[in-house]
Parts: sequence; structure tokens; C-alpha cells
Amino acid sequence: MSNGPPRIFDRAAYRARRARAERGGGDLFLAEDAAGHVAERLSAINRNFSSGLDLHSRKSLFPLLQPLASSWVRTGFAADAPSVIADEEAVPFADQTFDLVTSVLSLHAVNDLPGALVQTRRALKPDGVFVAALFGGETLRELKLAFAAAEAEILGGVSPRVAPFADVRDSGGLLQRAGFALPVADMERTTVRYRELARLFADLRALGETNALVGRSSHFLPRRMLEAMMREYRARFSDSDGRFIATFDVVYLTGWAPHESQQKPLQPGSAKARLADALGTKEQSAGEKPTR
Repeated sequence: MSNGPPRIFDRAAYRARRARAERGGGDLFLAEDAAGHVAERLSAINRNFSSGLDLHSRKSLFPLLQPLASSWVRTGFAADAPSVIADEEAVPFADQTFDLVTSVLSLHAVNDLPGALVQTRRALKPDGVFVAALFGGETLRELKLAFAAAEAEILGGVSPRVAPFADVRDSGGLLQRAGFALPVADMERTTVRYRELARLFADLRALGETNALVGRSSHFLPRRMLEAMMREYRARFSDSDGRFIATFDVVYLTGWAPHESQQKPLQPGSAKARLADALGTKEQSAGEKPTR
């Protein structure tokens, strides 16, 4: 029995989907928006980065990241024409090589995200920074629920159609577990309204983010199942104009490789002033009734 992480994603299938997307072009507005947010966060840091590592961001996004460091190494799948063909779960660099690591909409599809974060932190020089964007939260919840209801009705069971996504709190905890200092996780939600569900599927194909789950069904989707899913989606997740609503949550992770110059949290009991004095109130134990 393997003691490794559970195998949720078929990485070969995900690689093939990303390669097809790279060849096919298409609208990458979600990825471009995420890359813009990553660049914005890094631009707010008053620092010049000399050596950057980009983990599997799509080739067309790199011009948004390139000005942030003097030199770069890009890892990715072969179709992305990277500097190094590699997998995020096996970062092939020596410890303390880079002072900046970025990743845009890729890490949500690895099987061992904690391990990938540990390797990323080790690749950073002391006081180096890591900023990533990944799908999380309730991304595609409407599609997931509509498929589940339709499959239960037509087929009498449910197969995995939409990947599980980490929420923002869990993501922040993973940064801390991986040894990052000053970890921050926040989330931006984008709600897209589609006149046709086919447009949603086209956007997912353009990103290379169609179903790559290990447990996905190998059978073609029956027409009656697809029609039932569309009815369910329209009934539960459409606006007053009849457009289909799709949620995309992007979690942004920021963490620093530890360094002695960084701020440290105060030790318990080390405060030199009482909070009650600062607020001008009377301190009392939790068991006492408040006085008016």
C-alpha cells in the first residue's frame, strides 16, 4: 500500500488538456485576470527581484510576469515551451536558488499540494517571496450540483465531474505547514453569466481545465443526461435574463522564505500595555456579568 498522497488528478490527462488548449488558443480572461492580480501584489513590494521561477503558468501569461524579475526560469509542460519541462510535484532545483516564485492557475491540479509548497519554499533564498493564484472555494459549484442532480435522475448514481477545490482557510494553513513566514491567503470571486452553457465549456477547454479526475467516467455523456443537466442548471442557477451563472473563486497565496530580518509574533505575556486600558474599558473575567 502506498503511503503517498491520494491520487485525485490524472496528471497525464491534465497535461494533454493543457497541450490541446495551448494549440487551440481561446479566451483566457480568467487566467489573464489572475496573472494581473499576481503582478499587482508583487509590484506593491518595494523590492527588485533578480532571479524568478515561474511554475507552470500558461505561456501567453508570462509577459505580465516578466517585468517583475531580472531573469527567469519557467517550468511547464512541453506545449508551454518552458525553460525546463518539469512537474510541480517535483521541483528540480537546488535549495535557495530563487528570490521570487510565481504560479498562475496551475497548482490546484496537483495531487500533492503540501509537498509542492514545501519544495517551492526550499527553492527560495532566505526572504524570497512566493505568490500564486489557484482555483479554490466554490469554483464551478453550479456545474457540479447540476451534473450531480441530473446523473442521479437519469443514471441512478453520480460520477466525479468537477474537481474538489481547497478553501481559502485551508490554503493559508498549507502555507504555514510548508514553512513559509508571514503567510497570507485571500480570495477573489468572479461570477460569469453565459447565454449558453457551450460557452462555459469552451472557456474551460481554452484553459485546459476540463475534467482530468482519476475517477472520471470513461463513457461518452448521453444526450439525455446532458439535456437533464442543462434543465437543472437553468432552473437553479440562472439569472432573470435566463443566463447561466458560473462561479470562479481564485485563491491567492503569498508567503516568504524565513529570514532573521522578518517580523516575529510576540511571545504570549510579552505585551507592555493592557487592551482594556487602550479601549478605556474595565477588564473582567468571562464568567462575570457586564456592568452598565
